[in-house]
Amino acid sequence: MDAHRAWTPLVITPAGTESGATPEGLIAHLRGLDDLADLLTRAKALVFRGFQVTPAELDEVMDLLLPNRLAYVHGNSPRTKVGQNVYTSTEYPPEYTISMHNEMSYAHHWPERLLFFCDRAAETGGATPVVDGVRWLEALDPEVRESFADGVRYSQNLHGGRGFGKSWQDTFETDSRAEVEAFLDGTGATYEWKNDGGLRVSQVRPSTATHPVTGTEVWFNQADQWHVAGLGDDTAAALYQIMPEKELPQSVSFADGSAIPPEYITQIRDRGLESAVDVDWRTGDLLLIDNMLVGHGRRPFTGPRRVLVAMSD
Repeated sequence: MDAHRAWTPLVITPAGTESGATPEGLIAHLRGLDDLADLLTRAKALVFRGFQVTPAELDEVMDLLLPNRLAYVHGNSPRTKVGQNVYTSTEYPPEYTISMHNEMSYAHHWPERLLFFCDRAAETGGATPVVDGVRWLEALDPEVRESFADGVRYSQNLHGGRGFGKSWQDTFETDSRAEVEAFLDGTGATYEWKNDGGLRVSQVRPSTATHPVTGTEVWFNQADQWHVAGLGDDTAAALYQIMPEKELPQSVSFADGSAIPPEYITQIRDRGLESAVDVDWRTGDLLLIDNMLVGHGRRPFTGPRRVLVAMSD
């Protein structure tokens, strides 16, 4: 456990690589690496700093770091697509903290790698906290870990174009019901089309995962982000006044459908954030993470901030 407590991302700089402090220097360094996959597995997260990367070089850098860029299909966060499978990071108001999570850990298939690029650093704050998944798991009380042993059930209500939350068209990046059905049929999820044109989806997923290379077990679910208790008491109360829980855009329960105690949710959220290490952005930085081994979030910030994200399997 001590090794996980001491963990921090590996910072790679021009001085440390004997490369030029330019985008071309980073590209040359990446092309010369013997085994990026092995380095990422060992380090869990890599920060590339000081190479002065701009959006003009981003595609070439991404091609080297993400072998197969994926679309954000079945993603639940509000984002804007700005390039070839490149998106803005989650578009929540800057005064809010985004709690720790592994990208799309609620889904049947999740990305193995995430790459963040800082196009513009915030005036203050705005760090991306990252957490070792083993440390997060070990930080939870045994009672909480044991209660999640059978997994969790995620439920979504996606409107058909008008409503609260995301539409099914935005979520699956298509207007075709047949394409959505074909996608969901391959995931083990249950779903139904609603009379108002919306879509209800339910799926049971594990609460932890075992990394295929390291064999380590990590906390790997988004129960605290899908549960209203994770939003805070005031927000939860406001949502319950608007609609019943079963009609919320997203909700979560234990696998058998029983309710997850709110105090479990707040413990998961708070201990994930307490166990995290902040990556403070400088314009031009990149952060590559192993999405199974490391969770991520966002600290509040002031001033304009633009961080882009892409993912791959």
